[in-house]
Formats: sequence, structure tokens, C-alpha cells
Amino acid sequence: MTLPETMRGVYLTRHGGPEALQWRADIPVPRPGPGEVLVRVRAAGVNNTDINTREGWYAAAVAGATGETADGVESGGWAGALAFPRIQGGDLCGVVVARGTQVETPALGARVTCPINIPRPAEENPVGFIALGSEIDGAFAEYCLMAAADLYDVSDVPLSDIEIAALPCGFGTALGLLERAGVGPGQEVLITGASGNVGLAAVQLAAALGARVTGIAAAAKAAVLREEGAAEVIARDAPLPQDRYDAVIDLVGGAGVAALIDALRPGGHFAVAGAIAGPMITVDLRRIYLRDITLHGCTYQAPQVFARLIEMARAGRVRPRIAAAYPLRDIARAQADFHRNHAARWLYRAGIGETLGRPGDAALVDAGDDRPSRDRPVGA
Repeated sequence: MTLPETMRGVYLTRHGGPEALQWRADIPVPRPGPGEVLVRVRAAGVNNTDINTREGWYAAAVAGATGETADGVESGGWAGALAFPRIQGGDLCGVVVARGTQVETPALGARVTCPINIPRPAEENPVGFIALGSEIDGAFAEYCLMAAADLYDVSDVPLSDIEIAALPCGFGTALGLLERAGVGPGQEVLITGASGNVGLAAVQLAAALGARVTGIAAAAKAAVLREEGAAEVIARDAPLPQDRYDAVIDLVGGAGVAALIDALRPGGHFAVAGAIAGPMITVDLRRIYLRDITLHGCTYQAPQVFARLIEMARAGRVRPRIAAAYPLRDIARAQADFHRNHAARWLYRAGIGETLGRPGDAALVDAGDDRPSRDRPVGA
């Protein structure tokens, strides 16, 4: 096919609120070099990572909960300072439309996805990675340039495009947490933030792995958690049992961490990959070392983690819940809705609209020919 010179998409121009996002119709379409492919984006997911990066929440100077970032933050990305403008979008589903030299797979026309945290281990950093939409441009545009070796062919996975786009951040992070904590059949697992993006994925995956799952969530979300495999739901403000769980999967952080540590059995595992209630905590270290509790910080995902996730999806063992779909230019509204409802994924469509084949899925909407001026903020 003949590639266009420009594409529509969203630039992140600086750290800040939704006004830092700009819809553009003049973004140059990248050309694949050796070992690279160009992906036509079919769907892209909304996640806390992209929002936190936009706000600069990962900066060391930020001590508050997510959404409390002060103005003027610098070095607010995963690995420090971002190069602006940046195309965000860490959750990708698309089709390969062009290949550079030295590429054997994926084939032209293959439907593909990739982890949000792409492994780049090195001798000096064995858990090194680059984040799609942070260190490299992501999926909030019509096209995305990717290293061929980082992509997974999902042409035969029995999920829709938007369901595929719901896998990388939510399910990839969740499976990484569960594997690091050694979760397996018959174990008792407690999951915080269980009605949110990663939390709901962790509930579904832990149940699929044979664990008995308890989720912490608002009472109104209990039915959803049970549908996804939770055996028990504990209200957010309810006291926790002590010495009960083999593993705690924490996505919340904040003042509740001490009680979560106490909820673990001696020898238990505490795996964390979020701090929406705040990154600063107070914990009695004696409750950790005297009970041989193992702490796991979980951001890096070894290649076998995402490969296992794709195989589970291929076998029909996972299925994301889809709440709504938006045109890409409505990214600011969708991110605001995401904050209000963490019980499902919110997805964008970057290209030409088409309806989904499975009843109950929302229709994806065309990015549209009503193109705003090149410097107009998204959602304005």
C-alpha cells in the first residue's frame, strides 16, 4: 500500500492536565527502518499509566495520590524526562501495513499487539524496559512504528480488536504480579483495587490459575468481581483478617499497606504495582522480617509473561470487560470517565469506524473528518 505522508493523532506537549493533549492532523507518518514495522492502529486502551505520565506523577518530587500532581513537574515519566511532543498510548492493537528490511515476522496484514513495558534487559539493569507511549511513541495515532521483535501476532486470538487492546497494561501487569508472587492452584489471594483496570484483570487471571480470590472494592462492584471469579469481596473500609492470605496483590498503596502486610500468612508474598492512594507509607518492618514476608516491586515483565498471557487469550481463558468506546479525539473525556469508573476498560479507536462482531460490544467511532485546528487542545 501507499503510505500517507501525515496522520491524525494526539500529541502530549508537556506534563499537565488534559489541556496538554493536542489533536493534530499533520503528524508525519514514520517509515520503518531495518527490523521495524509500521502498524495501522485499530484500537488503543486507556490506562492509569498514560494518565499518570501525562500528569508527571512518576516524578520523585510527587508524594501525593494520583491526580494530586503539582504544576511544573519535570522528569515525570517512567524513566525520567520525556521528549516532547510525545504520542502516548501504551495499549496497542493494530495491523502490520509496512515492513523494513531484515523482518521475517510478523507478516503484512497480521494483527498484532505488544506489552506496554517492552523488555530491554542489560548487564547493568537486568530489569530494564522501555514503555510504549513514554520512551517511544505509542498508539494514540493512526500509525505506530514498532520493532518487529517486540510484537505478538494475535490474528488467531478469539477476541475483538478493542478486547486485544485491553490486554497489555491491565492483564499484562496483573499476570506479572501474580507470577512474581508465585500464585497457583489452591492459594488464597487478596487483591486491592479489585474493580479497577489491573485489579479486575488480576481477579480473572488468579481465578483462571486456580487460586481462591478475595477482592477489595466498593460494595456496588461486588457482583462484577464475583462474575470475574472472586470467591469473596471485602468492602474498602472493612477490617481485614490477619495471617490468612498466601499473596497480596496491591494496586492502591497508601495508608492501608500495613494492614495488608498483617493479612499475609508467615512466608507470604506482597506484590505491588500501583499507588493510587499515595506512594508514601508507614509499615512496621518487624511484621515483615519476623514473618519472612517477601516484597515484590512489579514493573518489569519478562518476555515469557506476555507470551503466556497471549496463549491464555488464544485458548479463550481471558476476556476483558469493555465498558465504552470513544473516538480518539475525545481522549480527554474518556480519561475523565476512566477515573470515575475503574470497573472496566475504556478504549479509543484511532482509524476508520467499524462495528464489532460480538453482541454487547460498543461501536468504535471514526476519528472523523471534522479536524480541529492544528493547535487545538483535545476535547476543547
